[in-house]
Formats: sequence, C-alpha cells, structure tokens
Amino acid sequence: MLVFWHQRLSMLATPKTGTTAIEAALESLAHLAILRPPQLKHTNVRKYHRFIGPWLENTAGAPFTVIATMREPLDWLGSWYRYRQREDMADLQRSTAGMTFDRFVRDYCAEEQPPHAAIGAQTQFLAAKGDRGLDRLFRYERIEDLLHFLEERLNCEILLPRLNVSPSLPTDLDPATERLLRKVAAREFAFYDELCQKTG
Repeated sequence: MLVFWHQRLSMLATPKTGTTAIEAALESLAHLAILRPPQLKHTNVRKYHRFIGPWLENTAGAPFTVIATMREPLDWLGSWYRYRQREDMADLQRSTAGMTFDRFVRDYCAEEQPPHAAIGAQTQFLAAKGDRGLDRLFRYERIEDLLHFLEERLNCEILLPRLNVSPSLPTDLDPATERLLRKVAAREFAFYDELCQKTG
C-alpha cells in the first residue's frame, strides 16, 4: 500500500494485480509505503477505512482518494497457480508444483479448500461495507489507465519494472471445471463484469 500525502491519495495493493512493480516504481515518491508483512501490505478496503483512513484524514484535515486494481477472475487464479509453482516456496502445503491448473481450480471451488488453494477472493479485498469504499477501481488488463491516472496525479512519468513474474505455464480448464468456477465464484465474475461496463 502506498500513500501520497500531498496528493491525498492512497493506493491499496490487491494481491496478484501487479502492485509489486508499481510499488517499486513509486515507493520513492510515496510518503508512506507499507510493503511488508503481507498482512499489512495487502490491507483491504474495509480495514483501510476502519483503521488507516480515519487516522490519515484526521491528521491531514482532508479526505483521501482511495484506489485499487482488479484482475479478471480466471486470470487472477492463473496468476496464483503459477506463483505457487515456484521452487522456492517455503511452505510446501501451499505449493502447486506437479498439479494441473484444472486441479487447482477445482480445489479452489471446494467447500473446504486445501492450503494451496486457500487464496481468498478479490471481492473480499475490494468490496466495502457501508458507504465508504473505493473512489476508483482500475482493471489490471488495462493497467495503462491506472498509470495515466497516477502520472497525472503525481505529475511524473512512470516506467514499470518486471518484478514478481510467475513462470509461464498452461492454464487450460475442462469446460465442466469452468462452469463450476463460474457458479462458485459468481460474485467475482459479476463484480468484474460491472467494472468492465463502467470502464469500457
């Protein structure tokens, strides 16, 4: 999570949406950068408005614009699957090495998810309770929209490094598995479809 004090801007770090590269590019410009541990780096919108937002706004005497990014749900799952294929995974229970993407998605859809598929959901991170939520939500697939917004707001050019890139692997799904996913994760797909309708 990055906070730009003078611009009254907070950027939340949705997991697996390119935030590591953005943070690397903008950390030196941020007045507050929470990069670790993951529990703090990936503060969701509800916790932000409960704990961090009120403190910032009371101190600054002004509201902050809160932004984040969302990734197409199937692509987001693919990113998690590839990320957990890494050879340096410390917790082998969370590793997806040796398994197909189809198996990973079926485990994600299970009522009791095994550790390697227990990754939460983007809506858990992005959805607000009550009136306070996000001021702007950007699509990962159109990261240029986010970069343009940040360049205008921060008055600088942004060049993204390639960081935290997962290995390239096939992410084919059996049609029955995709139907199951779209049923189990219907809220995710609906949330993303609504975002696409708003952003074009």
